[in-house]
Amino acid sequence: MKKLALIAVALAMALLLGCQQARDPKLPAGADFVLQAADGPVDSKALRGKVLLVYFGYTNCPDICPASLAAGGQALKALSSEERSRVKLIMISVDPERDTVKHLKEYTAFFHPEMIGVTGSIEEIAALAKAYGAGYMKQAKRTDGSYAVDHTTSTYVVGPDGKLSSVLELGASTDKVVAAVRKLL
Repeated sequence: MKKLALIAVALAMALLLGCQQARDPKLPAGADFVLQAADGPVDSKALRGKVLLVYFGYTNCPDICPASLAAGGQALKALSSEERSRVKLIMISVDPERDTVKHLKEYTAFFHPEMIGVTGSIEEIAALAKAYGAGYMKQAKRTDGSYAVDHTTSTYVVGPDGKLSSVLELGASTDKVVAAVRKLL
């Protein structure tokens, strides 16, 4: 009788575990972070319960970052104020040598006043980018001392549970971004 009860419990647990939403095995793991913003540290664990739209970029990016962040800003504007209160759009700088927290705040505010720009040490950013599957590479300095940073153009959608839910590629429409957010609210 005990064996039968144990088998029944094991089957019930297997069925319950099977009801959990499966994580896409092709998605990177993502990771929690504590990075610096102009208004203080941003701790992803403290943002549990919110949907995070995470973008790796930099303020001197000539075209890709502005296009991606504008799309994110448009998506935030398309959400109701109640929905927007449960979403954070965060730009993580892949150029911590030049992107100060003050400059990140000014830059992200241009796209949406609730967007947050964060940075950290070179090592923190490298580890976080790797966890999200984001790549970036600082190019050689030009004669004028400036340089570009080639980087991934994806936006990473993190669910309220802190787990990476999906990856939106460059050019995702406002409707697609809003749908990805609403799916998790």
